[in-house]
Amino acid sequence: MASNLPIPIPPRTPTPPADDPASGAFEPSSALYDKDSLSPLRDTFTPARSALDVNDPTRLSPTRAGFNLSPANARSQAEQSDNVSAGPFNFQTTTMAKSPVVKSNIGQRRGHKYKHSSISHQIFLEPPPRAPLALPNSLPIPTFKEYRSSMSKDQTTRFWWSVCHMSVAAYTLWSAHGSLAMTALSHLILFDSIGALLCVAVDILGNFEVWKRSSVRHPFGLERAEVLAGFAMCVLLLFMGMDLISHNLQHFLESAGHEPHHSHVHERVSLGRVDFTALLAIVSTLVSAIGLKNHGRIGKAMRFGYIESLPSVLSNPSHFLTLSCSSLLLLLPLVSIKLYKWLDVLLSVTISISMCIIGVRLVKTLGSMLLMSYSGQGVTDVMRDIETDPCVHGVDDARFWQVHYGLCMANLKLRVSGPEENLSRLRERITSLIKNRLGGGYGTGGQKWEVSLQFASEKA
Repeated sequence: MASNLPIPIPPRTPTPPADDPASGAFEPSSALYDKDSLSPLRDTFTPARSALDVNDPTRLSPTRAGFNLSPANARSQAEQSDNVSAGPFNFQTTTMAKSPVVKSNIGQRRGHKYKHSSISHQIFLEPPPRAPLALPNSLPIPTFKEYRSSMSKDQTTRFWWSVCHMSVAAYTLWSAHGSLAMTALSHLILFDSIGALLCVAVDILGNFEVWKRSSVRHPFGLERAEVLAGFAMCVLLLFMGMDLISHNLQHFLESAGHEPHHSHVHERVSLGRVDFTALLAIVSTLVSAIGLKNHGRIGKAMRFGYIESLPSVLSNPSHFLTLSCSSLLLLLPLVSIKLYKWLDVLLSVTISISMCIIGVRLVKTLGSMLLMSYSGQGVTDVMRDIETDPCVHGVDDARFWQVHYGLCMANLKLRVSGPEENLSRLRERITSLIKNRLGGGYGTGGQKWEVSLQFASEKA
């Protein structure tokens, strides 16, 4: 009986689960797993989209819609095949927005702000706030319409008188046939009439702020434009004098027997025309000199020692030359014909040479003014008086320059010694010395001087 009993099976040791669940034995039920789901013979694997179709030459092309073998992807590609072309990247058309692009700070490096650091509060200090500049950047320049509308009644009258003065010059030139002296006088009257017109233009420009007020663009205003216009007038005067000299030489060669290229008929003018033209020139010159202050600024810039002691009108070289020439023309009808010819030529040559001398002198004076230098006299005497002062040990630098007709500047750097009271007294003495010697003193109507001094103290 014992041999018929079954032998007991020993207990089985449980096997630990595998590390990789996929590698374990997994036998799904038939309800969840179909071995023929991927078979090309099934209806879900359509032959038209199958990548295993041997007869299709483009079965493995990535541009085919069936490149992705997933059924879900196949259905989504089939739905989008009407709007989007087949491809692996599936690009779609987008529309750009018309609104402005908003600037973004993405990608910009923002450095560390040291002034917010607690350590650097005492190292990086903010600069103190600066007051705004007292000078504007620029001032508006008036247009021609604004210029004309700003003219007062007095300025309009002076303008039309300058036009009448210019017509006197044209009449003198027209009636100067047969007299070289009257031709030279017409050139002088033309120069005076242009100067009168310039004085009126300057007076009208004084109605605007840009003329005298300083700015960053025009540190001294537009008053230097008057110097440039005066320089052009002086060049014109110089060329007119040279033209008269060449005309006199041509007349002299004709009288010596040389045949001219163009014949010139020189006849003696009538007595009444000479007298009327000379009187008209005298009256127009006096009116422009007294009423318009014609060539007043030029006369201050250019001084002749021989005529400086004369009255105000005659102390100006331009007025003196015009009035003296007009007065001598009144004497021409009183002489004989033979003497008239020589006096007429002599007077014309004298006027032309005088015009050249005045023109050269004015060109030199106004040219130095345009170059920001001073060409007046008295600077050497002023420097000698400054150096002899007991508080002054030496002059390191001294600059004297003229900006325009009414403004001059002096900049000096001195080495001095002494108490503060003596230095303050020295500063006042040098300022008054420059203004009185170079500016003509208070009340004389000379140039305005601005003096700046820099003292370097030395031990006695």
